Amino acid sequence: MSENYAVTVIMPAYNEELAIRATVKRVRELYPDFEILVADDGSTDATREVAEAAGARVIRHPYNIGNGAAVKDGLRAAKGEWVLLMDADGQHKPEDIARLLEHKDRYDMVVGARTSDSDTSLHRDIANKTYNAFASYVTQFKVEDLTSGFRLMKREVVRQYIYLLPNTFSYPSTITLAYLRSGRSVKYIPIDTRARLGKSKIKLLQDGSRFFLIITKVATLFSPLRIFLPVSIGFFLLGLLYYAYTYITSGRLTNMVVLLFSVSVIVFLMGLVSEQISQMRYDRVE
Repeated sequence: MSENYAVTVIMPAYNEELAIRATVKRVRELYPDFEILVADDGSTDATREVAEAAGARVIRHPYNIGNGAAVKDGLRAAKGEWVLLMDADGQHKPEDIARLLEHKDRYDMVVGARTSDSDTSLHRDIANKTYNAFASYVTQFKVEDLTSGFRLMKREVVRQYIYLLPNTFSYPSTITLAYLRSGRSVKYIPIDTRARLGKSKIKLLQDGSRFFLIITKVATLFSPLRIFLPVSIGFFLLGLLYYAYTYITSGRLTNMVVLLFSVSVIVFLMGLVSEQISQMRYDRVE
C-alpha cells in the first residue's frame, strides 16, 4: 500500500479489546485508502493483537503513560496529510467521518460536537457544559464541545502544537484553545455518540477536578487577562465595599482596605506580565 495517505485515522487506546475490532474494521470498510493508526497506551489486554488483525498499524507504549501521550505519538507517526482523531471505544460512529471531511478545505479544525441525543451520563453532560462555557468566555468564541475526541486537523499544522499538549485526557481542551488563540478557524459538527464498550478510564471526582485545574491552567496560558482581570476587579470591588463600610461605621481607612486594593493592583500587573509571556510563546508557531 502507498505510503502517501490523504488521511490518517488515529485511535488512542488503552485496554479496548472489546470495541477496537469493530471500530477499525468499519473504518477500513468505509475508507480502504486511509491509514488507520492505533496508539496503544500500554494496554494489558489484547488491544494490540486485535487492532492489527482488524487491519490497523499499531504503535505501542511499553507502559501506560496517558491518553494525551498516545495522541502525541500518533501525530508524530501519522503519514497522512490530514489526521482524524477518534476514540477506539465505540462511542464515535465511523459513518460521521464523512461529515467532518466535508469541511476540511474551509476550516483548520473540524470537531464532532456531541448533542443532547448522545448516549452520555448526566454528570458528564453538566461538566461538559461548564467547560464549554468557561472556554467560550476565555476564547470569545462559542465552544460547543471542548473535550470532544473526534476531530480533524491538518497534520503539519497540529504538529506545531504538540509541545503544548499534556499527557492526560485533556489534550482536546489544549488543542482547541491553542488553535483559537492562534487565530485559526474551528468548525463544530453535531454528532450523536453511542455508549462506550467496556469500563470508562475517567474517574468522576479525581479526573473531574483535574480537568478543571488543567483547563484553568490552559486558559491562563493562552488568555491570561481573561482570568487575572476579573480576579483583580473582584478584589478592587471588595476593597471598595469594605472601605465604604468602615468609613460609615468608624470614619477611617483600615489596613484591610489597603491590602485588598494592593492585591487588586498586583493581580492586574501579574496579568499584564503573563499576557506578554503568552504572546512570546507564539513565536514558536507560524
